[in-house]
Amino acid sequence: MPDTSRTTIVIPAFNEESVIGTVIQELRSAADWHEILVVDDGSTDQTSDVAQRAGARTIRHPYNKGNGASVKSGIRAAQGEFLLIFDGDGQHLASDAKRLLSRLSDYELVIGARPATSQATIGRRLGNAFLNRLASYLTSTKIADLTSGFRAARTTHFREFLHLLPNGFSTPTTTTLAFIKSGYSICFEPTEARPRTGTGTSKIKFLQDGIKFVLIVLRVITLYSPLRIFVPTSVGFLCGGIGYALWTIAFQSHVTNTSVLLTTLGVFVFLFGLISEQIATLRMEPRRKSD
Repeated sequence: MPDTSRTTIVIPAFNEESVIGTVIQELRSAADWHEILVVDDGSTDQTSDVAQRAGARTIRHPYNKGNGASVKSGIRAAQGEFLLIFDGDGQHLASDAKRLLSRLSDYELVIGARPATSQATIGRRLGNAFLNRLASYLTSTKIADLTSGFRAARTTHFREFLHLLPNGFSTPTTTTLAFIKSGYSICFEPTEARPRTGTGTSKIKFLQDGIKFVLIVLRVITLYSPLRIFVPTSVGFLCGGIGYALWTIAFQSHVTNTSVLLTTLGVFVFLFGLISEQIATLRMEPRRKSD
């Protein structure tokens, strides 16, 4: 059974001096952790000093690199057997941390699923709902909260996917998809989420970062299960080409170049998908042998 005394809590933080001390105190009151590690991502305030006074170990980036870069620094430096990622803006409840950790007895990755009402705007709720549905389809797994940063796993499991993690805000998305497509068991544990109380502000831009999140989903799925993307695309082109050919034969008594092009493109996309699937299988083979 996972033990809090063998667990490192990693808290990425940027300009959170007003709340980081309270976050650390609540976590220390909730359990006896192996360590609480705050990664200060180039804050311009006293985030590091406040965190140290509250009892945390700190790592400071010389400049702002991004939430993902902070998480990666924390994963590399973690000394505990288990690792729990906890936001530094006061949204998560310390009481939920132990509950997530306890579920690691049955799962390799446990994610704190936030209620939809915790999203600040209707646009963000709709965006997250779309991402959840897209990722659920591409992975054949029901995903309740793709972008939640509140998660727990063995430190070695997080390090296994360290090379895939971006420096920006799509680290939760990448780790969730990578765990699923590698065959690990994941669990979405319902949690509470308080309104943001820190002085730091969210850098996520709805349209720009929404597109990035979609591209991250497609990139990770292409790495692990390319046919989930290539087959629907191929079928779309084939249906369009064959359907248009039948229509032109029926009404114009000939086959157009467009229908031939679409049909040929559908065949090529399918063949590229098969090749990509073989490459993905070969890429995963060394990890399976080591397991």
